[in-house]
Amino acid sequence: MPLHKGPQHDERPVSVNPFLGPANPVGDMTEAPPKHRLPDTPMAPSTAYQLVHDELMLDGNARLNLATFVTTWMEPEAGRLMAECRDKNMIDKDEYPRTAELERRCVAMLADLWHAPDPAAAVGCSTTGSSEACMLAGMALKRRWSGRGPARGARPNLVMGVNVQVCWDKFCTFWEVKPRQVPMEGERFHLDPEAAVALCDENTIGVVGVLGSTFDGSYEPVADLCAALDGLQERTGLDIPVHVDGASGAMVAPFLDEDLVWDFRLPRVASINTSGHKYGLVYPGVGWALWRDARALPEELVFRVNYLGGDMPTFALNFSRPGAQVVAQYYTFLRLGREGYRAVQQAARDVARGLAERIGALGDFRLLTRGDELPVFAFTTAGDVTAYDVFDVSRRMREHGWLVPAYTFPANREDLSVLRVVCRNGFSEDLADVFAEDLSRLLPELRRQPRPLTHDRNAATGFHH
Repeated sequence: MPLHKGPQHDERPVSVNPFLGPANPVGDMTEAPPKHRLPDTPMAPSTAYQLVHDELMLDGNARLNLATFVTTWMEPEAGRLMAECRDKNMIDKDEYPRTAELERRCVAMLADLWHAPDPAAAVGCSTTGSSEACMLAGMALKRRWSGRGPARGARPNLVMGVNVQVCWDKFCTFWEVKPRQVPMEGERFHLDPEAAVALCDENTIGVVGVLGSTFDGSYEPVADLCAALDGLQERTGLDIPVHVDGASGAMVAPFLDEDLVWDFRLPRVASINTSGHKYGLVYPGVGWALWRDARALPEELVFRVNYLGGDMPTFALNFSRPGAQVVAQYYTFLRLGREGYRAVQQAARDVARGLAERIGALGDFRLLTRGDELPVFAFTTAGDVTAYDVFDVSRRMREHGWLVPAYTFPANREDLSVLRVVCRNGFSEDLADVFAEDLSRLLPELRRQPRPLTHDRNAATGFHH
């Protein structure tokens, strides 16, 4: 979560609508309560609600946020189930055994979906999101490396593309693992298998392959990565496992790209994570981490709690959290099934492809990806466009309510700045039409600029995963 500073010392009196007070609108509440210290007295629940509600009106519209991968719409029935379960503590398996059972079923369904050799032998758990799931997978990789008896004083390293989500940088910092990142080159915007293998040695705990890069929506070649590591083992004896960060793609590829081999069908894939709250179609926050079998998850990392008089293994960084999101995930699995997920993800991909094609046809932009893997595409200004840049486009689209991130790529493509559009369930063809029309209407004015005008690029936009 982001860090926030303390009080900013702006406790000036603020008037408040008298109608927010008691039945007599002039009897109380002539000033708003303080913002950075607890009020001295209670207030009516309706008053507290209205004050918070009115302030939140200033937030952006989540449905128009094309930066986030996170689900912004669910059916009312799912919302009701979540409301019924928000007081259930997920960690308390003994008190809420049916919630624990639904979690177990979700793990079993994912193990089957991702072609675990023996779904009954696969192990997994729910998390608060992919960030926690990646932390758990990384911990398992490091502990397995430690069990191989590394040389005294050896420092573990993790190989990955420079395009990984920031949670992997956090993992390396928190758990004292050296990151070894494959830079981008030319029109390759993610990990190259041979370049990854070149960074591996006896202290490499694993290699991360990303099924759906947040930078441009493209899949990394997991099968080619595993093949390259097979070759490394034949030459050197180094047996290095692969973790697939499928935060988004692990809930897209099984339905739309069934012939793509990226999951437990590859023997070198030891673990996979996904975000239930991204293309798993559940409100935040829920993620999932699965291991091929019990050997891939060292036993010493697993804690055991009493569960209906039996033994319930748990693996988590968080402790107390609501069961609502896990219940919503099970509801969505039941509600959609394979065919339903296929239809929803295909609709999102169709919207992404169609919108990308329309933007490419404008002539002002060059497409880097076209939404044909993740329902996500990235584009930049064409080479002959000098009057404006992607940061101007992002800033001006915000005026119409659209949140479209503009950002610069990492090494070795810091010269490339792009816009990215994430098409999620709920971003319909109609909304895509409105987006394309708003962008088209802006172009004549942008073309008349003498030069790019966005001086504070951080204020114009942010790159949000």
